[in-house]
Amino acid sequence: MNYISMSQKDLNRYDIIKRAIRRDITVKKAGELLNLSKRQIYRLKDKVKKEGTKGLIHGNRGKRSNRRLPDKERERIIHLLHNRYSDFQPTHTAEKLETLHGIKRDPKTIRQIMITEGLWKPKKQRRAEYRCQRPRKEHYGEMLQFDGSYHHWLEDRGGTAEICLLAAIDDATGIVTTAKLVSDEGTLPVFGFWQDYFLTHGKPKSIYLDKLRTYYNNLLPERDEEILTQFQRAMRELAIESIVAHSPQAKGRIENLFKTFQNRLPKELRLRNISDIDTANQFIQEEFLSWFNAKYSVEPKKKANLHRKPTRQEKQQLPAILSRQSERTVQNDFTIRFNNTWYQLNKEQPATVRPKEIVLLEERIDGSLHIRLRGKYLNYQILPAKPEKQQKQPWIIAASQKPARKSYKPAKDHPWRTPFIFPKRDISISLKG
Repeated sequence: MNYISMSQKDLNRYDIIKRAIRRDITVKKAGELLNLSKRQIYRLKDKVKKEGTKGLIHGNRGKRSNRRLPDKERERIIHLLHNRYSDFQPTHTAEKLETLHGIKRDPKTIRQIMITEGLWKPKKQRRAEYRCQRPRKEHYGEMLQFDGSYHHWLEDRGGTAEICLLAAIDDATGIVTTAKLVSDEGTLPVFGFWQDYFLTHGKPKSIYLDKLRTYYNNLLPERDEEILTQFQRAMRELAIESIVAHSPQAKGRIENLFKTFQNRLPKELRLRNISDIDTANQFIQEEFLSWFNAKYSVEPKKKANLHRKPTRQEKQQLPAILSRQSERTVQNDFTIRFNNTWYQLNKEQPATVRPKEIVLLEERIDGSLHIRLRGKYLNYQILPAKPEKQQKQPWIIAASQKPARKSYKPAKDHPWRTPFIFPKRDISISLKG
C-alpha cells in the first residue's frame, strides 16, 4: 500500500479544492484563499477528481533540481567567499568570480549562497504607510479578530481586582464566537482559550492580533523576526495564518467590542450577584453572548463556513501543539534542569537517550510537563530538592569566636606614665675641660 506524504499546507489546499468541487465556495473564492488564478483552480479540481489527494503533489517532489549548481563548483564558490570575498556585496562578488576565477553565475545565485553561509543579510524593504477602510471578509470563519482586555469585570467582588477577558469576534458576521475570563493574557491561558475553540468551532482560516509579546516578537530587532513566539509556532503547526495589526485602529472590530463589553458586562454580572470567574464564564457563554450576537451580528456575504474541523490526529496532538515548549540539554548523569527543578530520566525509554542531547520540554495547559525526543515521550521522575547549606549552630559560633581582649590600664605611678626628663648637664665641668 502506497502512502502519500502531505504537509499541512497540502491538506489545507486539498480541503479548499474539495469545497470548490462540492460548490460550497466559488472558484474565484478558492483562488483568493490559495493565492491562485482561476485557471489553476480548474486544473487542480480536475486532477483531484482523477487522482484524489495525489493530484496535488508536484511531480518533482523529492527530486533534485536540474538547475542546481554542481557540488564541486558550489564548494569552490563557498571557499572563495569565505577566504576572499566575505565582506563583498553579491553583485560585486559575482563580477570578481567571473573576471578572476572564470565562474560566471547570476548575482542572485551568488546572493543566495552568501545568505545561506551567513555572509549577507537581505535588507527589509520599506513600505509606504497607507490606510483605508477594509471591507469585511465574505465567509464566516475566514478571519477572527482576537484580543484581551484587562478590566474590573467583577467590580472587585470575590477578592479579585483587574482580570483579563479573552474574546474572538468573526470579521464577516460580527459574531462573538467565544469570550472567557482568565487570570492574565499569558501563553498558557491563551492556549487554553484556543484549545476549547478548536474543539468546539474548528480551525479558522486566519487570526488577526496585536503586537503583544504573547503573539508577536516585539522585543527583538526586525532582523530577528523569524524567531517565532510560542503562539506563532503553534498556529503555524496548525496551518492557521496569524496576522499582526500595526495599530489598534486596524482591528477596530475587537476594540469596539471591548468598549461595549466594559459598559454592559460588569453591570449584568452585578445584577446577578456573580462574584467568581467560573460562574461569570458560564453566564457569558450561555446568556450574554447569545444576546450580544442577536443584537449586533450581521449576515455574511457568502454562506459557507470556512472553519476546518481538526482531524483525529490533530485532536491527539493538540495538547502538545498548544504547549509552552523549550529546549534543554541532557546532563552526563541523565538529568535535566528546568525551572530550578531537577528531573531524572529513567533507564527504560522508548528512544535512545545520550548525554548532551537536546530534548524538548512541553508545559501543557493542565500543568503537566512532558519531555520529548525525536517524537517520543521520555519517562522521568522528579528529584528531591537539594538540601540547603546549614547555618552554623550557636555553640559552633561561640567556639569559633575569640574572647574579647580587656583593655589594660597602667597605674598612675607606672613608668609608662612617668615623663622622661633628661638630667641637667654640668656646664662648669665642660668649661674646665
